[in-house]
Amino acid sequence: MDRSSTGTIEGDTVDGDWEYRPLRLPPDVSRVTASVRLAIQAEFGGWELSRVRLYPGGERKVWLRRRRTRHMLPNLTE
Repeated sequence: MDRSSTGTIEGDTVDGDWEYRPLRLPPDVSRVTASVRLAIQAEFGGWELSRVRLYPGGERKVWLRRRRTRHMLPNLTE
């Protein structure tokens, strides 16, 4: 698990042709900081926003997704 001052990455999961990255954003992270972080993930990692859940305490859980690429799939020709 990767921790930073702007959130926690919980670990990628794969579902068919998509991979997902859940991300928790603590209540003290502003909307501007969260949007900048997500924009960086989109620009440099190829991620797109899949889902956002806001919890009563102000914590947000964000699911990013991206289509799996050929180099991430197992080599089936060998």
